[in-house]
Amino acid sequence: MKHLKLAQPAPTFTAKDQNGSDISLTDFSGKPVVIYFYPKDNTPGCTTQACNLRDNYSSLLAEDIVVIGVSADDEIAHQKFIKKFDLPFPLIADVNKELIELYGVWGEKKFMGKIYDGIHRTTFVLDKSHTIIGIIEKPKNKDHAREVLEIFEKNKTS
Repeated sequence: MKHLKLAQPAPTFTAKDQNGSDISLTDFSGKPVVIYFYPKDNTPGCTTQACNLRDNYSSLLAEDIVVIGVSADDEIAHQKFIKKFDLPFPLIADVNKELIELYGVWGEKKFMGKIYDGIHRTTFVLDKSHTIIGIIEKPKNKDHAREVLEIFEKNKTS
C-alpha cells in the first residue's frame, strides 16, 4: 500500500463520475479539495459519512471547499446513492481501483476475524495548490465535516 504524506502534492487524476463524465483534480485549480475514499455505497458507515458531509455542505462551500467521494462502486450505484440521500457532490466510480491504488487506500483489512483486501476509509485534505495538508485515517463518520473544517482552519495561515 502506497503511503502519501503531508506537504506533498496530491496525485493528479482524471476519472469518471457518477454520470460517466470526466472529473480531474485540475478542474479545481485554485480551490481547496477534499477527496474522501469510502468502501461502499448504501452501507451504514458510508451513508452516515456522506450524509454528514451533505448536512454540513454549506459550511464547506462557505470556505470554497470542493468535496469528491471515491469508491469502487459503478456509476449506476453512485447515481442511486446520490439520489437516495440527495448528495450535492460528485462521486467517482473507480471500478478498476486506479485512483484507489494511486492514493494508497487499498490494502489488507480485518473485520470480524476475517482478513481481506478492501478500501481503507481515508480522507485527503488539499489546499488551493493541491498540496496535502491533512490525511484523516478512520474518520469519524458522524462528525467528518468538522474534522475536515478543523484541518482547513489550522492551515489558514499557510
